[in-house]
Amino acid sequence: MKQITSNDILLKLKAENCFWSYSEDSVKNVPDEILIEKTLVYLDLPEIEALFLLFPYKKIKKVWLETMVPQGDYLYTLNRFLAWYYFHVKRPDQYLKAMTTRHFNKMFQ
Repeated sequence: MKQITSNDILLKLKAENCFWSYSEDSVKNVPDEILIEKTLVYLDLPEIEALFLLFPYKKIKKVWLETMVPQGDYLYTLNRFLAWYYFHVKRPDQYLKAMTTRHFNKMFQ
């Protein structure tokens, strides 16, 4: 089986029109954080699993906690799955609520 590269993931994201607002040149230099977030939101399990081969676990979790978890109900079902399946959270509902609260408390300090 061919190992998926970050460029492969980028091409799949482009095919999903995830970068419709980006210029063609800027898509070539997408930061890792945006690549991780968009992959978690828009792509399937093989691409998500490839992320864990391409980037450190802590980096992926940090992006997830900072960009996706604060979106609350909008991404709730996806975040619940990611928390349980990839981040091995024992109580996803309580964890997501606590992390969302922590994020907003940091914003208003």
